[in-house]
Amino acid sequence: MDLLSAWRSHARTDPGKVRSHNEDAFLALPERGLWVVADGMGGHQNGALASRLIVEHLAELPGGSDLDRRVQQVRRTLHLLNRRLSRELTLISGQPEPVMGSTVVVLLVEEDRAACIWAGDSRCYLWRSGGLYQITRDHSLLQQLIDERQLSPEQAAAHPSAHALTRAVGASEDLALDVVEFNVYPGDTLLLCSDGLYQSLSGSELGSALNRPSPQLALERLFEQALAGPARDNLSAVVIRR
Repeated sequence: MDLLSAWRSHARTDPGKVRSHNEDAFLALPERGLWVVADGMGGHQNGALASRLIVEHLAELPGGSDLDRRVQQVRRTLHLLNRRLSRELTLISGQPEPVMGSTVVVLLVEEDRAACIWAGDSRCYLWRSGGLYQITRDHSLLQQLIDERQLSPEQAAAHPSAHALTRAVGASEDLALDVVEFNVYPGDTLLLCSDGLYQSLSGSELGSALNRPSPQLALERLFEQALAGPARDNLSAVVIRR
């Protein structure tokens, strides 16, 4: 199957209303069945560099028809980048926060199969037959509090460090990546996005936008709604439809 004819996508990023710079980066290569969103951290220069390095290195990976092999290539690339970025951290002593790092969420597709690989709190959603499904699970203290202490989302959100990340590329010497594989069908719509976007919108607003007739119209609605609010963080999203 020709991926170019089977998949359409539209991508956009915006610094939001508060920040003067944008540390997010994205990649959209429908002809190769590859999409990425990365949300940099560590200050403007370092965060932007980390997210850009991720998308640039992933863009260099070869395509192909073996999804399992492509997943391993993505994992290998992210582990190599993690070692590079975490090495930068160890060179600067006395820094309480990661000097350079980034979340990442990657979507690979090959015919009727898809794989999502991620670290951090950037997300992948699936809109199918009127239902919204979150494919990823956040690597954040908030999610950890919900899982391990059985707190409600509202209780966990009250924690002063609720949005601290428990995983990210460059945050520590060892990187643990999660991978979910699933089948895709005609009419499916997928969304990759940074936390700046999904924290601005309710589930019903996400679903309403993804139900629009094209990826471009869906993306326009997502950003229109997000930018109508405070938009304190950078916003990035890729909408993909089969």
